[in-house]
Amino acid sequence: SAWEVLLAAEPGEQTCLSTEQFDQALAAIADFTDLRSPTMLGHSRMVAELAEGAARRLGLTPDDVLTARRAGFVHDVGMTSLPMLLCEKDGSLTDGEWERVRLHSYYTERIFARPQALAHIGQLAALHHERLDRSGYHRGLPGALLPPIARIIAVADVYRALIEPRPHRAAFAPQAAADQLRAEVKAGRLDGDAVNAVLETAGHRVHTRHKLIADLSDREMDVLRLVARSQTNKQIAEQLTISINTVDAHIRHIYAKIGVSTRAAAALFAMQHDIVGH
Repeated sequence: SAWEVLLAAEPGEQTCLSTEQFDQALAAIADFTDLRSPTMLGHSRMVAELAEGAARRLGLTPDDVLTARRAGFVHDVGMTSLPMLLCEKDGSLTDGEWERVRLHSYYTERIFARPQALAHIGQLAALHHERLDRSGYHRGLPGALLPPIARIIAVADVYRALIEPRPHRAAFAPQAAADQLRAEVKAGRLDGDAVNAVLETAGHRVHTRHKLIADLSDREMDVLRLVARSQTNKQIAEQLTISINTVDAHIRHIYAKIGVSTRAAAALFAMQHDIVGH
């Protein structure tokens, strides 16, 4: 294979990197990735720093904190598969161009598919555009399949991207970026705990509320409670004085957050977490 031929062609003995050297190598890859676009300079390093700090704030293990930093360094390496003119386009993308952009997370995973020591980092890094409601890419995974590290990197990437200029827009002010992240939480796309941890790491003041179950809002708790009691969507809408379409949207977000796809499973979740009697 080309991989084996390349290793055999390396002059001298193969070098085994120390932990520090390994991190330096990943940081160099991050810089190489970002140097392709003036508006991206430093993006990957800052995502790595935010991811590391947020993972520590959320109480992840030291190994997971380190992995979050490493995956943050290389999350965008698949962007090197795109032509420069596409990365710097000032305006809307065509359908074909958007499909190419969506594939950059796939290429991130493939680039780090071997050796095995890199595969886990690549797999987590490739999830940075996935969303809890399955609206992300490139796989469209549900929230139940997105580990904490992936959720953190997704938030760190969005925050940094918002406060950085892009060819088609100016940079957001930090507070405007924070407001946008919170709106994404309410919409069921980003993890609330990850957003708070990233914002705190970035220096924002976060007002913590009572501990939420699966990041369900108070309204979503009300809907789940009625779902567990076998109420129809119409009955739920009447009791909560909201539209049936709104009930449908709430149920989709609830299912994504708690990782279920049926009312029976949702009812079981509600019972297990003592939501029915609240």
